[in-house]
Amino acid sequence: MSARATAAPAAAPEAGAPQGATPPSAVPNAETTGRRVEEVLDHLAGRDREASAAAEELVRLLMDFYGAGLARIMHLVGGGTDGGGPRAALLGDDLVTSLLVLHDLHPEDTAARIGRALDSVRRQHPADVAEFDAESGALRLRAGDGGGCGCPSTNRQAQQAVEAAVSCFAPEVTSVRWEAAGARTEPALLQISRRPPTAATAP
Repeated sequence: MSARATAAPAAAPEAGAPQGATPPSAVPNAETTGRRVEEVLDHLAGRDREASAAAEELVRLLMDFYGAGLARIMHLVGGGTDGGGPRAALLGDDLVTSLLVLHDLHPEDTAARIGRALDSVRRQHPADVAEFDAESGALRLRAGDGGGCGCPSTNRQAQQAVEAAVSCFAPEVTSVRWEAAGARTEPALLQISRRPPTAATAP
């Protein structure tokens, strides 16, 4: 397909896939999808060249995003992985995770994915969950002792790195509030959602 066509969606998951997976009968055909995209872009081109150019750019961005995700999946599945096998490697990757969450295919709940996000940056930027409210999406984190200089700029950079990881692994987190390292509050309240948000509500 040309740059104006979009990549075909992945094949339907096998039995036992997470709820929300596309049923086999609903899997689009690559050729049909590509042809339909071309028709829509041609229609736009005949009406509004500026809108057509924006639509083509959108298609290219989506193709790049999904292409990078597929390439990452192939790399993780084909390469050697530490304990846990390919599945663990896939669920521990921020790009793959963002695609799975976007389409409501990730098998882990929000709390587990927040934990993965913190684990992914823990060596450089340690942080722990103080509280997570699944209803509002509000997350409170407790900064760890990273051995840095402790200056405000360094602390803020560490917080931004942690928040970026959380955004990739758990985009349904709507806000992040920090408390100082060593702070002690009431026992953490961790409300665990049963499954990720539906594709319609994922950012």
